Amino acid sequence: MTHDIQRPDQIFNQEASNTSSNPSFDQVLESRLSRRHMLRGAMGVAGMGLLGATGLAGCATGAPMTPVAHAITSLGFKPVAKSMADTVLVPEGYSAQIVYALGDPLAANVPAFKNDGTDGQFDQRAGDHHDGMEWFGLDAQGKPSRNGSARGLIAMNHEATTDEKLSSFFIHADGGTATLPRPAAEVDKELMIHGLSVVEMRREGGRWAYQPGSPYNRRVTTLSQAAIHGPARGSEHLVTKYAPDGTKVRGTLNNCGAGPTPWGTYVSGEENWFGYFFRDAKDDDARKKDKQVTALKRYGRKAGEASRHGWESAGSNDIYARWNNSASGASARDDYRNEMNTFGYIVELDPYDKTQMLRKRSALGRMGHENVTFSPVESGKPVVAYMGDDSRGEYMYKFVSKALWDSADAEPHNRLAAGDKYLDQGTLYVARFKDDGMGEWVELSMNNPAIAGSSRFEFTSDADIAIFTRLAADAVGATKMDRPEWGGVNPRNGEIYFSLTNNSKRTAETTDAANPRYYSDKKGGKEQKGNVNGHILRMAQTRPADTHFRWDIFLFASEAGADRSTVNLSNLTDENDLSSPDGLVFSKATGVCWIETDDGAYTDVTNCMLLAALPGHVGDGAKKTLTYGDKTVTTYAGKAQSPATLKRFLVGPKGAEITGICETPDGKTLFINIQHPGENTAMADVGNPAKFESQWPANAGYGAGQRPRSATIAITKQDGGAIGS
Repeated sequence: MTHDIQRPDQIFNQEASNTSSNPSFDQVLESRLSRRHMLRGAMGVAGMGLLGATGLAGCATGAPMTPVAHAITSLGFKPVAKSMADTVLVPEGYSAQIVYALGDPLAANVPAFKNDGTDGQFDQRAGDHHDGMEWFGLDAQGKPSRNGSARGLIAMNHEATTDEKLSSFFIHADGGTATLPRPAAEVDKELMIHGLSVVEMRREGGRWAYQPGSPYNRRVTTLSQAAIHGPARGSEHLVTKYAPDGTKVRGTLNNCGAGPTPWGTYVSGEENWFGYFFRDAKDDDARKKDKQVTALKRYGRKAGEASRHGWESAGSNDIYARWNNSASGASARDDYRNEMNTFGYIVELDPYDKTQMLRKRSALGRMGHENVTFSPVESGKPVVAYMGDDSRGEYMYKFVSKALWDSADAEPHNRLAAGDKYLDQGTLYVARFKDDGMGEWVELSMNNPAIAGSSRFEFTSDADIAIFTRLAADAVGATKMDRPEWGGVNPRNGEIYFSLTNNSKRTAETTDAANPRYYSDKKGGKEQKGNVNGHILRMAQTRPADTHFRWDIFLFASEAGADRSTVNLSNLTDENDLSSPDGLVFSKATGVCWIETDDGAYTDVTNCMLLAALPGHVGDGAKKTLTYGDKTVTTYAGKAQSPATLKRFLVGPKGAEITGICETPDGKTLFINIQHPGENTAMADVGNPAKFESQWPANAGYGAGQRPRSATIAITKQDGGAIGS
């Protein structure tokens, strides 16, 4: 999850490789006309009454629901004000405690983190850029327990690292090397700070503490062995010098969103992985008529483009050479031309079992995965999962398992074997949205003539579809979206929510019903255009496995002062305005929808934030019509928001994204990740703490040094109640 508007060295995250002619579906953003907004073209809006005309009124869904043990029907806290302070702010009556930060030791024999750039052993320390995470309970004896709330494991993604000009400068003593070739010693650190971690947490005497000597603690890095599962296993397109049979890979990379499976494992999405790889400027010619040239470009890797960190330049050792995807050998068994194809999957981990290696679930497709979220399971029905591809103009997906759910698998003897059962075989679909508030899930398989007969890319098997999923979705005319990020399922009614963070490529001409907003935003002296602030879309189905759905836009992100007829279509106020919704998770304990922001548009007014929402249902609002010159767009807006249904709960420190969220089963502790505080610090200033954009969490009394660190916080209510009540 990365800003659309960001520093020059992070341009690789602004991938927009979808040049297909498929319809657009991402500017459901709010055209704002406030103190810093100047609208391009004349726009008007008219409320059109309830959505009954399109069959969207009411919540007529037969989707399964999850019992909410401590359901919250009103948000009982005072909203937190917007802030640009270098601290974490939570509501009155709440406490926030820092519990786990970059560099914290995960083994008893690892020295304390000095935070001066000289630390090593990152394969036994917390990684960088804490992101998606999930809680896995333990009982008092340390055995797995779904209901464990005082002791448990947090499985966590370490997405990336704060960098400039190749180097992850905060983890190197002098800021590191900004030119090629990169020193192997620097690259070795950077390879280790990416990946996943599992860490044990305990609450004693009202305080949380991570356990550095726990036998459960674990790191998974870019070098950890993983197995390919599903239709891509053994494909010729996964053959490498490391794995001539195409069945195993090394590592996981740029892991973003995360969540739990119904059978008790951790699933994580590999997101912006493409920028880590390099191809020689003549690689297209070297590959001759290899169809992968088309695929490499579709996945954002043009020949000759520089990689994010230059890892391929650190030496001839295999651990560095693999990042050069050029076709240099006699065949794929002699080089790493296919290495990039081994990333871009949903990965599955059993946090309780260190003996089992990571699985990459290719049946769920290969893309810039944000997260995967599941509908509540029902005995005798398939398992259904939803995913977003987080890049501009990309798509939303659904997976329906071939196997039918067996309730005994809620507590399986072998959790990853249960994952094999439900995630290795099934049907992958992509979403196509219609202007009348309806939509359909289109099958991605060789049974679909549009794929089997594609003229742009030759598909010969379901393995090809699993590896080159974006091209398959292009072939069936999927709807382009504004960076589909986290998805979540409302436990109260089974509806599916997706954050559509923003899209600087949206134009007035490409707006449509599901992406209706285009406007210009002034941030200081800089003008930003497109879907600047993002929105949250939701869908309703009668049954999770259905191929048709109804949709509307739950929330148009916007500044409170923006024009309510064109931009602030959700009537946001100072208590709940926001920009760039990203993380989105429904509490299983309380039913609250938690919304996190990763913003680059509103940060002249406030740091990023966490909000709590009590959503209604698809069809609870009204039609709205927007006009751009001669073009008129009708969209479907959810019920207008108020502080009773949406409130700001937290504001983070300077430069930080608010991301990653999980809770204890009793709903009384909320864990939140503060990612990349101080990310706008210049590499040249790494030796001058006075010039750091942020000194958090050291300025809050956590750890040594002054360099900013990504970290996890635990939030509790001082009266011991459920979070949000």
